[in-house]
Amino acid sequence: MIRVLLADDQLLVRAGFRALLDAQPDIEVVGEAADGAEAVRLVGESVPDVVLMDIRMPVLDGLAATRGITGEPGLGAVKVVMLTTFELDEYVFEAIRSGASGFLVKDTEPDELLRAVRAVVEGDALLSPGVTRRLIAEFAARSKVPVDPPALSGLTVREREVMALVGMGLSNEEIARRLVVSPLTAKTHVSRAMVKLGARDRAQLVVLAYESGLVRPGWLD
Repeated sequence: MIRVLLADDQLLVRAGFRALLDAQPDIEVVGEAADGAEAVRLVGESVPDVVLMDIRMPVLDGLAATRGITGEPGLGAVKVVMLTTFELDEYVFEAIRSGASGFLVKDTEPDELLRAVRAVVEGDALLSPGVTRRLIAEFAARSKVPVDPPALSGLTVREREVMALVGMGLSNEEIARRLVVSPLTAKTHVSRAMVKLGARDRAQLVVLAYESGLVRPGWLD
């Protein structure tokens, strides 16, 4: 069972998500939080697989709550998916830096929400090409000289190549087509790069790909 915790200050939103998720044979909602502080507390108690976290909440916003969750060593396996009203939410950059595994707009189709919950448990990041472009643009505006993390030297040439393609927003299937390999081989390279770099998921690979200079502004145009 995929265990999900809902964090949103709107009761109707939580009720709608719960009804949809609990109706699935492989998903179980294990708790609900109406603010960020409660979300952090409940995650510590129940340790769900996925947290659907609203960004704007009282007491403690979703960004601070995400940092509180991803910063706890014992909660490293918990995936946080940010819920936004608009895909252009100004917190996208900071949320990814805080450890969020991806984003969903609140009016996403039910089937897409279910696919997203299952995908993030498998280690896939929920970053649309549009969000990835804005993320890279934000790095261009905020980052200084690219830094080459020591662990990057431990990557093979192919792993660096795959990591750069992840940073450009390509899926495993798109990477496989680009490199003329199987999707399983592409996924294996991505997984190895994540392990070597200590990345929680693909979203953090995007961060590292830009910070290390493997991806630069303009490459997504």
